[in-house]
Amino acid sequence: MTNWQERITQNPNVCHGKPCIKGTRIMVSVILDNLAEGLTFEEIVQEYPPLALEDIKAAIAYAAQLTREEELLPLR
Repeated sequence: MTNWQERITQNPNVCHGKPCIKGTRIMVSVILDNLAEGLTFEEIVQEYPPLALEDIKAAIAYAAQLTREEELLPLR
């Protein structure tokens, strides 16, 4: 399993504190949105050259971790 903590950071001074890939301003949500739209890992890396395939896996692992939290946002 990918250790997302090594690749994702959260800084209140970068992207309004949203989780981003370390060393970039590419938010995890942007990666997940692209995956939801059907882009492949390779297409996302091509679109965002600072990313590596492991960054995309880390974003997915981070999202999976969030779903295991005790309190989730209600579905609308």
